Amino acid sequence: MPSPARKFLMAGRGGLNLTHSEPLDLFLTRYGAAAARLEPYLRAFSPQDLRDFCAGLGEESFVGTSGRVFPKSFKASPLLRALLARLNGQGVVFKLRHEFVGFGPGRALRLRDPAGAALEITPDAAVFALGGASWPRLGTDGGWTRAFAEAGVALTALAPANCALHLPWSPHFLEGFEGQPLKSLRVSHGEQAARGDLVVTRRGLEGGPAYALASALRETLARGVEAKLTVDLRPDQRVEALAAKLARPRGKASLSTHLRKTLGLSKIDIAALREASPEGLPQEPQALAVRVKAALLTIAGVAGFERAISTAGGVAFDALDDELMLKARPGVFVAGEMLDFDAPTGGYLLQAAFSTGVAAGRGAARFLGLKV
Repeated sequence: MPSPARKFLMAGRGGLNLTHSEPLDLFLTRYGAAAARLEPYLRAFSPQDLRDFCAGLGEESFVGTSGRVFPKSFKASPLLRALLARLNGQGVVFKLRHEFVGFGPGRALRLRDPAGAALEITPDAAVFALGGASWPRLGTDGGWTRAFAEAGVALTALAPANCALHLPWSPHFLEGFEGQPLKSLRVSHGEQAARGDLVVTRRGLEGGPAYALASALRETLARGVEAKLTVDLRPDQRVEALAAKLARPRGKASLSTHLRKTLGLSKIDIAALREASPEGLPQEPQALAVRVKAALLTIAGVAGFERAISTAGGVAFDALDDELMLKARPGVFVAGEMLDFDAPTGGYLLQAAFSTGVAAGRGAARFLGLKV
């Protein structure tokens, strides 16, 4: 690309959520199946280490009400400028608009220059941080996977993560509620659950809870199984309490009015409840209360790479040694979103990128016989 760190700047559009302040043992659980593999790198360069590193660049951070950590400037650009200034001061040379094409013999790397001409370099060591495949217009198009596969590196196929959900909304629902929020929900799929607000879009649902469940729903669909999102419209109330309220005399009021007056459901809540009940809503209070607590929406798919916040899949940890060096290519190290892990929003992806970047850099330095 013509300038560095474009995806980092994109991550800063909402304030640059660097990491999270929760206890490290809890923090580690957010990485699911990859937690044990990432643990040594996250302990060696922890969330507090990242905050100290940013402070050393002149960018202090703060903990938000949700426990998420942000730069005090609430922007990515000041931190990026400070980092680039430090690198320039250390003699780093940037070669922009160059593309990695593949591996050559020995430690040779094949590149393509801005004019499209082929060139080959043979570094003493190389650290790859080419990202996944999300937001490909920013440069991370996942094209490196072909070259790595050809070199015999074990890979898990890249897939979009932390992305919107696609649903087959009815035209009537979209006409009335597109762009509006469903508030204070609990959504779940299998063992995964999340709480928060979701926004109705023309193609489905956007928002933190949708992003949190996107990978689990994507995997269900990949198995050829129907994927259902369970929506709890009143997560802080038990079914019995809701049923007791719904059992109050309804009189001549419509069912929608009854739901609004007894449970405080909004128009969009009731409309979503009907979307999940094409056969019609149950009339009996207990059954209706159960439906309010567990409305099932059919998920048709998830957003593609072009709109995904991050990527799942990548270089398998079994293809790497403890220093994040490729076993098949001595002297070549891999870091960040190229690695096979899936992290939720909340600062976890950036923290893992920084921590594995530190590990790969230190590994490369030790490979060269330098003191770390």
